[in-house]
Parts: sequence; C-alpha cells; structure tokens
Amino acid sequence: MPAFSRELGIDLGTLNTVIAEGNQILLQEPTVVAIVVQEQKMVEWGQAARDMMGRVSDSIEVVRPLRHGVIAEFEITENLLQYLVKKICGPMLIFRPRIILTVPYGITSVETRAVHEAGLGSGSREVLLIKQPLAAALGIDLPINTPSGNMIISLGGGTNQVAILAMNDIVTAETSRTGGLYMDEAIVNYVRKKFGVIIGQTTAELLKIRIGAAIQLEQQLTMEVQGQDQVTGLPRPVNLTTDDIVDALQEPLDEIVALVKRVLEKTPPELISDIIDRGVALCGGGALLRGMDKFLTKSLGIPAYLVDNPLTCTAEGACRALAMRDTLRRSLINF
Repeated sequence: MPAFSRELGIDLGTLNTVIAEGNQILLQEPTVVAIVVQEQKMVEWGQAARDMMGRVSDSIEVVRPLRHGVIAEFEITENLLQYLVKKICGPMLIFRPRIILTVPYGITSVETRAVHEAGLGSGSREVLLIKQPLAAALGIDLPINTPSGNMIISLGGGTNQVAILAMNDIVTAETSRTGGLYMDEAIVNYVRKKFGVIIGQTTAELLKIRIGAAIQLEQQLTMEVQGQDQVTGLPRPVNLTTDDIVDALQEPLDEIVALVKRVLEKTPPELISDIIDRGVALCGGGALLRGMDKFLTKSLGIPAYLVDNPLTCTAEGACRALAMRDTLRRSLINF
C-alpha cells in the first residue's frame, strides 16, 4: 500500500502555502480563506479569497488562519489543509498520503501539536513536522550533512528566522515574530505620518513589491496610490518614491540585522569562520526586496546571496526530508 500513496511536502506559511512532490511544485497560493459568517462555511480560498480582502460585506469574513507562522484559527486551517490535500490526491479512500509540514523554529509544544493535529485532520495517514530553516537548507542544497557551518536567513510573511546548521541539524537559531506583514505595517504608518493619508495593507504590499528597496537605488522608481485623507475622509492620491519606502523600512530592516547578530553571538567560532567563507543564504519572500543582499552584506560584513528558489525552497526541502527521514531522524518532529 505505501508504494501507491503520495508523499507531499507542505510549507504552511502566514502569507502563502506551497505544496511540493518530488521536484515539482504542485500548488502555490495565498494562505487566505473567505468564510460565510452565519454558516461558518468556506466559500473561497487562496488568490480568490485574497482578492476579496477589505472588499466584502459583513456577511463574509476573510481571514488568514495563520499568524506569525503558527495556527491562529485551528478549524479553518484543518479544513483548508483537507481541501488542498483532497484537491491534489483525489478522494483518498484507500491510499492516503504521507505529508510533512514545516513549522517555525522555536514554537511551543502546544503550537507544534496544533499543526500536527491539523495535518492528521486533513486525512493523511502519517504526518511529520520539520523546522523551516532546516527544510529551506535542504531545498537549496546547502551541504548541511558535514561538520562545517552553513547559515540561512529566511524572511517570511509572519516570521524572520536565522539559523546556523551543521551535521543535518540546527546548531543555533532564533525566530522573530516580525516579517513581511510588519514591513507593510511600517509603510502604512509612514504614509499616514508623512502624507496624512491612510492606505491598506494590500496597497502597502504593492508599494513594497513595485518600488520598495532595502538600500537607496541609483534610479528612483515612483508609484501613485489612492488613499483616504486623514482629516477630510475623502480619497486622495499620493506619489511615493523608492526613497520613501527605504525610509519607511529602516526599523524592520534594523531588526533583521539585530536578529542575525544575536544568532552569530551564540555561534561557536569554528562555525563562524566557515560562514564567512561560504556566505549567508537568503530565502523567503522578504529576500526579494531590492538590494536586501547588499544591505545585509554591508551591515554584517558577511557576503549574503539570494538563492535560486526563495519562495519554494522550504516546501521542496520538506519533500526531500521525507526521502531522507532515516538520516534526519533526530531533526524531524514526530508524535
């Protein structure tokens, strides 16, 4: 029977869910669900639900069931996982899949158990959990099976994680419950203070993606957005430049540097010398911010580079971990 069942790696993120099988990405959708409040019934999910954010009546609630990488709405997460697994595997009456879910480093045993229970509730026959930095390292082929040190910085939507890895395990790591959403919040606050205009999180994210940067660029990008005037309450357009976004993101960026420094302080000196030679791998959606690699290289004095698959490496690595589960026995979480 196991020969016929499928093995899926699922990166259940605050902003996006990615499902991989083998070397193939089967699904990449926003982790957003739209629910009819009265019936508590899921009507939309993924991109369709995300497009509804801030645009629906009170009868429909659009929620992100995960916050800071952990489950905030258990039933919704379980139903979403069940729907996604069924969509990929079919009715699953006989051959139920084996899945491996990613969890942030350092979450509590209660939060870990909630993810495991949601995985079992999806109809899977076996559920394993893997820490996200370890999965990401496997997904980008870092040589973590040796005694030499490797460093990875994962900048997600709900968490930023920094880890030093060696011998197929995490030597030292830290998680900060700030991420892409915290950056969006910083942009919203900046626009409100400087221009007296209120914009939504979706608009802030659009500004970050289209004209945002971690360092000042030679060529300025500009974008006009519509917001609500703080005084009159009427619509008002605002023109923003890349420099505005750089200013707005100073605090979140400084926090990332402080997080990396805290991890480096706890790292054995022998591993530090390996990291200086090899550099720091950057992954996650936040790593796509223009100039993020240059900003971190300058701030830390260690070369930082963007990996080839920053958005999907965690799901791909989780899938590889299933095939290597005997080797990674100590590092995987099983109940």
